[in-house]
Amino acid sequence: RLFGGDILFAGGVGRWDIPGGSRKDLIEGIRRYLLPLPPETEVYPGHGRSTTIGAEREANPFLQEGRS
Repeated sequence: RLFGGDILFAGGVGRWDIPGGSRKDLIEGIRRYLLPLPPETEVYPGHGRSTTIGAEREANPFLQEGRS
């Protein structure tokens, strides 16, 4: 289980439009540290419904950008 706070959501990612935020760093961090986790890893975000790493790997539009 992963208690993800405001980093990764079902179908979304955290905000990067706040002072010091960086879209590039946020997405790279998720790809580097979270997506390698097993697909069945449950993610409990700070807001909204829970999801899994596998579901977000497959369908999260923010994580699909730049991939062919």
